[in-house]
Amino acid sequence: MRVLLFLLTGLLTWSACSSPEEAQIANVAIRFSHNWENTPVSAADFNILKFTNDNGEMLSIERLRYLISNVILTNLDNETYELSPYQLVNLGDEEVSIESTQVPAGDYKLSFVFGFTDTENIDGGYPDLNTASFNVPAMLGGGYHFMQFDGKYTAQNLPPAGFNYHVISAVNTADPNNLIFQDTSFKVDLGVVSISATTEIEIKMNIAEWFKNPNTWDLNVLNTVLMPNFDAQILMHQNGKSVFSLGTVQE
Repeated sequence: MRVLLFLLTGLLTWSACSSPEEAQIANVAIRFSHNWENTPVSAADFNILKFTNDNGEMLSIERLRYLISNVILTNLDNETYELSPYQLVNLGDEEVSIESTQVPAGDYKLSFVFGFTDTENIDGGYPDLNTASFNVPAMLGGGYHFMQFDGKYTAQNLPPAGFNYHVISAVNTADPNNLIFQDTSFKVDLGVVSISATTEIEIKMNIAEWFKNPNTWDLNVLNTVLMPNFDAQILMHQNGKSVFSLGTVQE
């Protein structure tokens, strides 16, 4: 009996020590990169008419910042680890990253939400976003922008004109006393990533996709005053779903 107990104790001890990776807590960093059809884009490219969309307009970028929320890793047992409740990403910043030291090593599905869901889009509820002037006016329902994308465009040899590709929760303002909303946030599933002791994950935005898939965007028609345009917001919502992808995962 003593021999049996000794063997069982040794087996349990060996089992507990045989999978050190399961207990290892990883350092995870997520960074954001931007491109135009695989050509890297940075703040150094601002204010230059150098990008051509699928409708043939040449355009520049003057500002690009957007909101993501519920950045989550989900393991094979459906356990979730929230890396960040929300993050404002500004292409004009030197580097934007999300970091965590609370995730056990292993394989995870990576996901996030573009914008805020209706329940989280609380008017005035986020002081840092208020400071960043990311609010939506009360007459459009309040809450926050999902994206502010500004620049200039030109077509048919005309002088450059401005565009404001601003994404918010869609609102029908036909009756100011009865605003009708539609949640235009959407979840982005980036697939499975392997997390080790130190892992850096790249999330890529292809800016060109905002103008092409599934709706070819005509800047000559849809350029400014898009926030109160319910139909334009639905088109943006549809185009945004192909914008993000998983980039490199470095250990």
